[in-house]
Amino acid sequence: MSNSLADGRRHAPATQRNREPILAVLNRVLPATAPVLEIASGTGEHAVFFAPALAPRPWIPSDPDPQARQSIAAWRQAQPAPNLAPPLPLDVTQPHWWGQVPPLDAASLGAIVAINLIHIAPWSACLGLLEGASQLLPPGGILYLYGPYRLNGDHTAPSNQAFDQQLRAENPDWGVRDREAVVMAARHQGLELVETVAMPANNLSLVFKGSRARLS
Repeated sequence: MSNSLADGRRHAPATQRNREPILAVLNRVLPATAPVLEIASGTGEHAVFFAPALAPRPWIPSDPDPQARQSIAAWRQAQPAPNLAPPLPLDVTQPHWWGQVPPLDAASLGAIVAINLIHIAPWSACLGLLEGASQLLPPGGILYLYGPYRLNGDHTAPSNQAFDQQLRAENPDWGVRDREAVVMAARHQGLELVETVAMPANNLSLVFKGSRARLS
């Protein structure tokens, strides 16, 4: 849920609660200086918080929703940071979406970050994200995913199960994903899970690293 401010900025209360724990992980796992591409940036609140905190790394937000991009731009104007780029219109469910990333950014990209994406999207969004990460990230590049997950098919808390039911009632293609299914799909794209970090409110951070060639 998000609320709109008078100048076009949207506000999602969850960003205030999860940004510090997420930042602690990102500070530790991101490459030191390489650009970071954020997928599904939503309101833009994470972008304006992470960009100055993670400088000098360039932070490149994106979202397929024009209204979300307007919010990101409004936040960027209200809280400018020299390393925060304008939002890109990326949709990971579209074929070859990674081709829309500007070549200079893609050539030196160090990490891709997706926060609360794959459960509020069809499974094809997860698969598209992983395929794009395999195309954009260099060996050793980082893919960071944050959100709720099932472990071996089981929810980690009753609240996550209730959230899953709520999501699937809203859209049958949405839902809390099984971590093992995501890990297997990532492995087929040459991305290996290197760390799972328990986060507040029964969420997880999954940290992948590009390490080998894609499987056929």
